[in-house]
Amino acid sequence: MSPSRPHILLIILDTLRRDRLSAYGHNRETSPELDAFAGQATLFERAVAPAQWTIPSHSSMFTGLYPSTHQVTQSSSSLSGSYPALAEILRGEGYHTVAFCNNPLVGVLNNGLQRGFEHFYNYASAAPFRPKEAQRSQLHRTALRFFRRNFARPLGNQFAHSDFLFRMSLNPVFVPLWTRLINYKGHTANSIDDFIEYWQKQRTAAADTPVFAFLNLMGTHLPYTPPQDYVDGVAPGLRHDKHAYSFMRRFNSDAARWASPPDPALADWEQQALVDFYDAEILHQDYHLGRLLRMLKQSGALDHTMVIIAADHGEGHGDHDFFGHSFVVYQELVHVPLVIYDKERFPAGMRVPTNVSTRRIFHTVLEAAEVQPPLDSADPNANVTGLSLRAATQNSQPVEDDLAYSEAFPPLTFLNVVQHQNPALIERLRLNLTRRSVYAGAHKLVTVGNQVEGLFNVSKDPAEVRNIAANHPSEVAMLRRKLDTFVAQAENQRAEAAEFAEVDAGVVDHLRALGYIE
Repeated sequence: MSPSRPHILLIILDTLRRDRLSAYGHNRETSPELDAFAGQATLFERAVAPAQWTIPSHSSMFTGLYPSTHQVTQSSSSLSGSYPALAEILRGEGYHTVAFCNNPLVGVLNNGLQRGFEHFYNYASAAPFRPKEAQRSQLHRTALRFFRRNFARPLGNQFAHSDFLFRMSLNPVFVPLWTRLINYKGHTANSIDDFIEYWQKQRTAAADTPVFAFLNLMGTHLPYTPPQDYVDGVAPGLRHDKHAYSFMRRFNSDAARWASPPDPALADWEQQALVDFYDAEILHQDYHLGRLLRMLKQSGALDHTMVIIAADHGEGHGDHDFFGHSFVVYQELVHVPLVIYDKERFPAGMRVPTNVSTRRIFHTVLEAAEVQPPLDSADPNANVTGLSLRAATQNSQPVEDDLAYSEAFPPLTFLNVVQHQNPALIERLRLNLTRRSVYAGAHKLVTVGNQVEGLFNVSKDPAEVRNIAANHPSEVAMLRRKLDTFVAQAENQRAEAAEFAEVDAGVVDHLRALGYIE
């Protein structure tokens, strides 16, 4: 028996660049499993992440709001109770909510991103929390809960709040220890195994209960240590390149370089080694993702399941003189993959060319679940049907007029790292200023602080190497007006939410009683 409303599976492929996927034209076959699945689904050509790194981007996907509104922009930030999260709303509407998370920033920190999940399994920890833990002895389970509650989680949050501890953890002496001992990237294979077993049991035990499942995979995040077979699969000649392997060992151990501008710049061969190892990580993760997707197909679950596959952001490998994903809104960070499978709502084989924000995953899920959040018409999320990504597949005027925005609030933890290591870079590259971008049609305007940083035709120039702002002053002026209007509206929405929380606490209590807010 199938539930009347669809199961919904949200898969976030953390730190995955769109341009390194063969489904999006990469010259290497890095994603054969995702390619095959995308051929049966709707693929979005111009999906734009609302932010350049994990915490604000996930917060936008879970609330439908841009960072200027939800303000979860730092590792020490926490989601306001004024904003119901996706899992909270679905749980209040009868969905069973479960997460399988490999990212410690989502699964360990006290930032509110775990709100609403009945079960939140976490693989990135010194003591991973897996479904199989229930099979252990009572003493073992008690000891693990005590360790997590009193040591693992508090320690992780201490590093998020302490500049000194965070900088100390990036020392090459300590990086190999914590990346292994605390399972920094989680465990892709275990999380896929557990998800498959859970899904099969859940469909048998509670076949008439719809499920919202969230899966975060961290395989393509640094450090890059793919199995040799996958390195051979993307770069067969690399196996005997001792210089490349030596460089990667040094880079993997120097976490301060992961999100800092390179000074001096890497040599071409060093940058190519990063690309090769990154592509191998994509291929390795794609293998495990394929196991999950085949299970869904072979079990018949796809007949009644919406599957959303996206990235929260990408990664810089020296493009535009930046590494990691901390300070900028270039294409390599915010132009992300997005594939949606739902045979009832999203056409198979369609490629959508319009600009869309991945914050609209929130609205897409609520529409599929037939949920209208308990919000008034003035709320930015009230138009669930119009903001659902299904609207982008139809021949109607897009509700956001082919516009999408990204915001890069500098993460203070990494800004402080640069301040201690090379403070001159902060002023030279304006790292302490907020960067924003607006996409309209083929054009993208980027600002830094109150100044225009560049205008790009991302259709003709996807790598953003030609700044055409000087030749198109009227386009710059028009897009800057749109960006200014967006910021004003986003900040006004935040102010209204704060006023609502302060003045009408009784309504908030009522929503909490209904299960919308914890």
